[in-house]
Amino acid sequence: MRLSFLIPAFNEASTISDVLRRVEELDLDKQVVVVDDGSWDGTAELLDRWAAAGAGRVVIHQPNRGKGAAIRAAVRHVDGEIVVVQDADMEYDPADVPTLVEPIVRGVADVVYGSRLSGGRPQRAYLFWHLVGNRALSLLTNVLFNTTLSDMETGYKAFRADVLRSLTLTQDDFAIEPEITGEVCARKLRVYEVPIAYYGRTYAEGKKITWTDGLKAIRTLVAVRLRG
Repeated sequence: MRLSFLIPAFNEASTISDVLRRVEELDLDKQVVVVDDGSWDGTAELLDRWAAAGAGRVVIHQPNRGKGAAIRAAVRHVDGEIVVVQDADMEYDPADVPTLVEPIVRGVADVVYGSRLSGGRPQRAYLFWHLVGNRALSLLTNVLFNTTLSDMETGYKAFRADVLRSLTLTQDDFAIEPEITGEVCARKLRVYEVPIAYYGRTYAEGKKITWTDGLKAIRTLVAVRLRG
C-alpha cells in the first residue's frame, strides 16, 4: 500500500534534512508532502532544493499558521492509501513507521497511534511535568470517550487516507492533536496503539509546545465531545 508522509515544518533547518533522508531510506512505496509553515531559518530553501532533486516530493509554502493549518494544507495533496504524520524535529524515528502502519496494512485498524508511554522502545528521560500533563490529558480523553489510549498527544499517527479526509479539523496550532483524537474517538473508529521510540528535545534544543497548549487541549477535547 502506498504511504503519504505529511511533514509540517517550522524553522527546522537543523533537522529537516536528516528526517527526509531517513524517510527516503524506507523501503516503501511513498509520497512525501512537506509544509513549510513560514520558516525564516533556511528551512524553505532546503526544502526547495530537496523537492527539485527527486520525484514524489511535494513542498508547500504558507505563512506561519501552525501545525494544524499545515496538516490540513497537506491533506489535499495526498495520493497514498495510508497517511503518516511525521514531525520534522527528529523526536520520532521513521524506522518505526513499518510497525506503526502494520495494523492498517493488515486491515484491522483505521487509525494507529504511536505510544511513547507503553514501553519497549527507547525514551528520553526528562520533563516530568510534560509527562504528568500527558497522563492527565490521556485520562480525560479516556473518560470523555470511553477508550484506553495511553498517549493521546503523540505526534506519530497513521491513518487510512479516507478516514483522515473525513475528519472535521478546524484547529490551526498544536490543538490539532486533541482535535484529531476527539474526532477519531467520537466516531468510534478502530484505533490501535503500538510502542515507538521518542527522542525528545528540550526547549533549548527547539521544543515548541508549552503548558498553554495543554489548557487548549482540554478545551478542544471537551468541545469535540459536545459537538459529537
